[in-house]
Amino acid sequence: MDYLRRLQYERPWLFWAVFAVALWLGFRLVLFVAALLLGPFGLPSWVPLVVVIGALVVIARRQQRTR
Repeated sequence: MDYLRRLQYERPWLFWAVFAVALWLGFRLVLFVAALLLGPFGLPSWVPLVVVIGALVVIARRQQRTR
């Protein structure tokens, strides 16, 4: 964790580039897992995206309620 803080302070452009790539890869991984789980049901290809975004909205709402 100290390494990331130092990287953010010393090279913010590199930190944010790595952060953006990690966020994108994480989102793609979650979409892939959702597609694997929902694939056998024969649903349209856009359903995993809706499920993932819906789950993120539910998580964000729960976090706002607890604060």
